[in-house]
Amino acid sequence: MQSFSEVLNLVKSYFQEKVKNNDLTETAYKCWIENIEPVRLENNTAVLFVPHSFQRKILMEQYQSRIEEGFEAVLGFKVNIEILTDTDIQVEAPIEPIAPVPTKEPAVDMPLEASASSISVSDKEIKEEFLTGEYEYTFDNFIVGSKNEFAYTACKSVAINPNSNVKPYNPLFIYGPSGLGKTHLLMAIKYEVKKQNPNMNIIYTNSETFTNDLVYALGKKTIKEFHQKYRHADFFLIDDIQFLSGKDRSQEEFFHTFNDLYQYGKQIVITSDRPPKDINIIEDRLKSRFEWGLLADISPPDLETRIAIIKRKAELLQIDIPDDIVNYIATKLKSNIRQLEGAVKKMKVYRLLTGSEPNLSVAQNVINEILNDNQPLPITVEKIIEEVGRTYNVSPEDIRSNKRSGPISMARQVAIYIVREITQTSMKQIGQEFGNRDHTTIVYTLKKVQELMKNNPHDKGIIEDLIKNIRDK
Repeated sequence: MQSFSEVLNLVKSYFQEKVKNNDLTETAYKCWIENIEPVRLENNTAVLFVPHSFQRKILMEQYQSRIEEGFEAVLGFKVNIEILTDTDIQVEAPIEPIAPVPTKEPAVDMPLEASASSISVSDKEIKEEFLTGEYEYTFDNFIVGSKNEFAYTACKSVAINPNSNVKPYNPLFIYGPSGLGKTHLLMAIKYEVKKQNPNMNIIYTNSETFTNDLVYALGKKTIKEFHQKYRHADFFLIDDIQFLSGKDRSQEEFFHTFNDLYQYGKQIVITSDRPPKDINIIEDRLKSRFEWGLLADISPPDLETRIAIIKRKAELLQIDIPDDIVNYIATKLKSNIRQLEGAVKKMKVYRLLTGSEPNLSVAQNVINEILNDNQPLPITVEKIIEEVGRTYNVSPEDIRSNKRSGPISMARQVAIYIVREITQTSMKQIGQEFGNRDHTTIVYTLKKVQELMKNNPHDKGIIEDLIKNIRDK
C-alpha cells in the first residue's frame, strides 16, 4: 500500500506528462501544482496543503477537476479534493509523513554549543557513504575554469578550514543557472569536511526537503525534533533556496534556523539559480541575510573548460573520444554541463551497443537528440494566447472574446501585456487580435497589468515565468 505522499508524487508525475504533451504549461505546473503537499487521504477525500489562500482559490476554481482526474488515474477510483492553507493547518489532523526527521538526541529548542557526534567514522566508511553517487562530486574532479573559479575557490576555502572561528564567507551564496555545478560544489564541501572531521554534524538538504520536513513536524507536533535536526548543524548546506518562494511558513522557519546557526558561528552555504535580489516572493529580511557573507556566481563554461569537462567525463567512463569530436561537441553544447556529460554517456552507450568507436556522424546525432532541434520558433500572438490560456486554464476563444468573468479577464489582460512586451505587434493589431478592442482599452490594460506586477509579487512571478517559458520554446 503506497503512502499518500507517494500517491501525490505519482499525481504530480501525471501532470508532468501533461506538460510534456503540451496539455499544461510548465508555468502552470510550477506555480499551482508543484508545491502542493499531502495531508491525508480519508475515505474518498484527498486533503492537500498549499501555502497561499490565493493559490487555493485558483486551484479550486480552475484546476479542481483536473487534479481529481489525476488522483483517479493513479488510484483507480474517484477522489474529491480539499485544500488547506497555513491558517488551517494548525487545527487540522496530523499530516502524513513525507520525509521522516531522524534524531538521535533529546529534542531541545535552543541551539547547543557543540553538536558533533562522539562516534568516529573511518575514511573507508566515508568513501562508502559517498560511493552511492556523492563520492564522484569532490573538489578533485570538479573542472575549474574562468567562469566558476571564484565559486570553486570560495567553497574550497570554507571546506578546508571547518574549525576556524573566523568565517569571512558566512553565508556563502552560490548562484547561477541550472546544470553548472552548484550541487557538485555543495557535495564536494560535504565530502571534504567529512573527510577531515568525521565527527562534524553536516546537514545537506534542499528547500523542498526542508519544507517537507517542516510540514511533517507541524502535522506530527514534532517541531522540537525539526529544530534539533536543522539548528544543531556544524555545516548547513542547502540547495535551490529559490524554491522557498511563496512558502511563508517555511521562510519563517528558515529565518530562525539561519539566525541560530549564524549566531553560534556555524557555516552556512546556499545555492540558487539567481542572486538574492532576483528571487521572487521571498522576504526581504532573508534576502539581506543571504548577502551578509559572500556572493559567488557561476556562468556557463567557456570553450576550454567545456573541452576539459568532456575529456574528464570520457576518462571516468573509460571511453576514448577523438579530439576533433571532443571539440565538435564542445562547440555545439555551450550552456549546460549536464548536456556535455549526457553527450559522453550517449557515446558510451553507442560503443557498447555497436562495438564501434564513436565518429563525427554519431556525435552529430547525439547532439541533435540532446538539443532536440530546439531552435526557438517565432513568437506569435496565437502562441502567447495558448500558453497563457493553459496557465490560467482558460480557452484561447474565451481570451479573445468579450467575456468578463474574473479568470478570463485576468488571462486576457496578461496575454495583452505579454504580446506588447515581447513582440513587435502594434497597439492597433493587439486590439484586433483581442476582440477588436480600441487603443484606449489596450493602453488601460497595459497600465493595469504593470500596476498588478508592481504591487503583487506572486502575479509578477507568474507573468515573468510565462514570458521566460514562451521565449524558451
